[in-house]
Amino acid sequence: MRLNLTEFRPRTGPREHRVVQPRHTLRHTSLTAPEPIGLLLGDHDGLNRLAGLFSFAAYSRHTVVHVPLRDGIPPDEGWGERVDLVLAHHSYGLRPSKWPELRRALKAGAPVTVRTDEARTQRDANALLRRRTRADHRDELRHATHARTFFLFGSRDTFAETAVGFAYAAGWGPRQKRVAEGHSALMTGIWLKDGLGGGHPYEVLVSFKPYPPYAHFKRPGD
Repeated sequence: MRLNLTEFRPRTGPREHRVVQPRHTLRHTSLTAPEPIGLLLGDHDGLNRLAGLFSFAAYSRHTVVHVPLRDGIPPDEGWGERVDLVLAHHSYGLRPSKWPELRRALKAGAPVTVRTDEARTQRDANALLRRRTRADHRDELRHATHARTFFLFGSRDTFAETAVGFAYAAGWGPRQKRVAEGHSALMTGIWLKDGLGGGHPYEVLVSFKPYPPYAHFKRPGD
């Protein structure tokens, strides 16, 4: 997939960061943070581009991916306050409390185009699924919410696995029953490492939803 991005090189103290954003807003995609259940609603374009952004994040250990989902059109269903999305590798060391300062420094970005490798992404996602059966498996997504932003911290393989889930949702979501009438269809989820204390596990439900007016949308094969 080809992704059109805007690249920023802000500095905070002595450190230069690399932050990228989609060049164009994902207008019909929204996210609410898990408390403990969040919801991501997206049309085919939004889910497909998120698949590409997660794939890009998987192989970009020194880059922060920022997706400003609050800038889109508010959905007509769901719950909670909408938030932006940030993806970063565990090794990057990004602290959510420092994000507002970094976000304010995102000025004078430059357009860049990158390509993702879907075959490699699928291979790494499959490798994670095989390792998950082992008792010593510890490779999981971690999360935090701060400053109206939902952070996902992961590794190459955890981001690759999530990318594959979004690609599935983008490809098969339009084929689900009743979506042509405006109903959302639950397609997958992002399961997150729990905090201490038990209770309901944290997760983000990922649903396909065409944007209104729904007369524009036809299920494949109809």
